[in-house]
Amino acid sequence: MARTWTALPARSRDEETARLEQLQAENLAIARGLKRNDPALLDRLIELYQHRLLRYLLFLTGKREIAEDLFQETWMRVLLRGAQYNGKARFDTWLFTIARNLVIDLSRKRQMASLDEMSEAGDDERPFEVALDGPSPLEQFASREDCAEIAEVLLQLEPNYREVLTLRFHEEMSLDEIATVTRAPLSTVKSRLYRGLAALRPEVERLRQAHALAQGAPR
Repeated sequence: MARTWTALPARSRDEETARLEQLQAENLAIARGLKRNDPALLDRLIELYQHRLLRYLLFLTGKREIAEDLFQETWMRVLLRGAQYNGKARFDTWLFTIARNLVIDLSRKRQMASLDEMSEAGDDERPFEVALDGPSPLEQFASREDCAEIAEVLLQLEPNYREVLTLRFHEEMSLDEIATVTRAPLSTVKSRLYRGLAALRPEVERLRQAHALAQGAPR
């Protein structure tokens, strides 16, 4: 099921504990099914994650044709290497890690700069904390505008920035989980998130002003 750009909900400690226990049980059930090569389970997983996985690949590659090819290959890897998943991590974390590695492999074959290479050149790992309490520019704009325009704005950012924004605000992954998928230190994840939000603000403001002008509203 596709997710919308919404703020991460606040949960009580008991609710969060119950959610984590349920998620762990689901992950272990998936791990057992993959070890049995259960075809019905694979069908359910594809149905559940297909939109999210394709969207993630689209934001990483910026090209639908490439994303669709890698989408198919990702599920082939899940089928062939399912026994490697042990259920200790979230299934979507493992799934997105496979997809990301395929993007990197393709970039190397085509002698393009990979996500990791682009990140090494631009990341600032000075320690700081990212303020995530209030709504992000994405969330502020998404409450009023079409998701297609949000996707267009994201595609203007560098791939490593739009990746962490997608994983954080769309997939609702924690910073630690994003670090697992991207194989980056936590400080680097925070840096990319901070820089991505900073780069996003003027683009969102530009779209907001364009809509205000189109509707005849005062700027």
